[in-house]
Amino acid sequence: MTQNQPGSGPTALRILLGSQLRKLREAKNVTREEAGHLIRGSESKISRMELGRVGFKERDVADLLTLYGVVDQQARSAVLDLVATANEPGWWHRFNDVLPTWFQAYVGLEEAAVRIRTYEVQFVPGLLQTKEYARAVVTAGAAGIGAEEIARRVDLRLERQRMLDRPDGPVFWAVIDEAALRRPIGGAEVMRAQIEHLIDLMRQPNITIQVMPFSFGGHSAEGGAFSVLRFPDNDLPDVVYVEQLASALYLDKREDVDRYTEVMERLCAVSTTPDETIELLRTIAEEF
Repeated sequence: MTQNQPGSGPTALRILLGSQLRKLREAKNVTREEAGHLIRGSESKISRMELGRVGFKERDVADLLTLYGVVDQQARSAVLDLVATANEPGWWHRFNDVLPTWFQAYVGLEEAAVRIRTYEVQFVPGLLQTKEYARAVVTAGAAGIGAEEIARRVDLRLERQRMLDRPDGPVFWAVIDEAALRRPIGGAEVMRAQIEHLIDLMRQPNITIQVMPFSFGGHSAEGGAFSVLRFPDNDLPDVVYVEQLASALYLDKREDVDRYTEVMERLCAVSTTPDETIELLRTIAEEF
């Protein structure tokens, strides 16, 4: 499998390309409606393109560059070359049969991120799960789904984890509610192995794990789990991901990102230190 460099995955490239097109359009005071009309589309199509949420047709981008006054051949070629790369399918494309459409964007963003901060309430974060724990989680939420599809979903989760082992892998910082660590997903043996796996993972320099202990009581993130992703390019804003039962929210407005980032900072401040995390994990493992 060919690994993309951080920030170079197709999802991130689509966002970057969309951002460039938006800046060119705004510099020429062209409305989204006018741009959409030029490419035989609509204002909403231009909006989706500029947000990087759809693929790009080379013909459409070439027409937009002309409209925006980009006539230099070298400049045009640079953008059009980016179109081809951004349209390449990511490695997760082969899991499309078990990958919900609303989750595909997250896998792409996750692959492109240089830092991922996550808070989990109910489960150990997917990137930190053992195969047996992942199977238990997938099985519990997959009523009526066959063994083959369950296995495919587990394989997808394990494939996502590979990026943490790359030399250029992202920084992954997780705050896990103590309840998730004490909930016996898959039984005592599975949980004990999962807790021991977390202890092993903390030896990796790019992984930090903290626990929000029961003893703290109420806290600022009682609304539920979320993740904040950061990318290497200044044109790519931080994205907050909030998963729901059968959909997800992707928030990139500055005020939304700032609000969730502040909550994450508070969580980190009151959760266990790395040394305290290992001590607590060992205690929980022994109890299992």
